[in-house]
Amino acid sequence: LLTEEEKIEMTRVVSESRADFIKTSTGFAGGGATVADILLFARERAPHLKIKAAGGIASLAAAEAMMEAGAQRLGTSRIVRIAKQESSEKGSY
Repeated sequence: LLTEEEKIEMTRVVSESRADFIKTSTGFAGGGATVADILLFARERAPHLKIKAAGGIASLAAAEAMMEAGAQRLGTSRIVRIAKQESSEKGSY
């Protein structure tokens, strides 16, 4: 819901607040985490600030992309179900 400029300013403010994490979204407003947002946060954040990708992460590939882009934590309820399903399809438990 924010412009790129607003996201940059928000990242600066959160960095200065000494928070531990900055979170992409809740997923309840029609959007969700994007690789572009993770990359923006990673570029603009203070070194201490970690990134939580949350909202709309619906596949293992999407989760891996978020982590590769710089997220240290994921907020998703779908991944556990998907991972269990993929594991059982491959015969692993």
